[in-house]
Amino acid sequence: MGTRIALVDDDQNILTSVSLTLESEGFEVDCYHDGETALRGLSRRPAELAVLDIKMPRMDGMELLQKIRTGSNLPVIFLTSKDDELDEALGLGMGADDYITKPFSQRLLLARIRAVLRRASHEDMDPTGPNIVRQGELLMDPDRHLCSWKGKEVRLTVTEFLILQALAARPGMVKNRDQLMDAAYGESVFLDDRTIDSHIKRLRRKIKAQDSSFDHIETLYGIGYKYRAS
Repeated sequence: MGTRIALVDDDQNILTSVSLTLESEGFEVDCYHDGETALRGLSRRPAELAVLDIKMPRMDGMELLQKIRTGSNLPVIFLTSKDDELDEALGLGMGADDYITKPFSQRLLLARIRAVLRRASHEDMDPTGPNIVRQGELLMDPDRHLCSWKGKEVRLTVTEFLILQALAARPGMVKNRDQLMDAAYGESVFLDDRTIDSHIKRLRRKIKAQDSSFDHIETLYGIGYKYRAS
């Protein structure tokens, strides 16, 4: 039995193409056309992760997430055609684990699903693991998708994690926005530069919630960003 994914979207083309891709990778997929149907279906056939569209009839993704969160820590990835930072902030603030804007690559969705599933079943971080990124008080474990600052866990979306990892792995080296987009989304996805700026703002905000003095992500205006080692 493969890992069960609940896919909720009112676009039949999305349901068909994504479910075929996931099934080819060994996942089991339950497809739902609206939030109400998905909520009933999840109560009968629990899933290990849900991929939700935001704009749907009968019950949108935000309301569905809210109802899911009343009694479950089911990992959730939002899938939406609306590139709206407010919706993204609301969704992540309500407990979504990641957020993908249409159009997207199937490879990117698969990578994020796997990363969120790893994080959902993570063990304690091993600070001596072979792939650990350590820069002063920052500790990142890519294998378990875990990040901590001064020993406190910082919950990052997959995209935020990949951006921070790209910066912290080469402290002092400037990364332009295109390089950070490639690190986070893959070379086949093209987004507005402001998308990276928004992710950087959220990264800073999340780490500053643990330590208000955090200032290690530096902006080089007109060039890009770099991570300043301690």
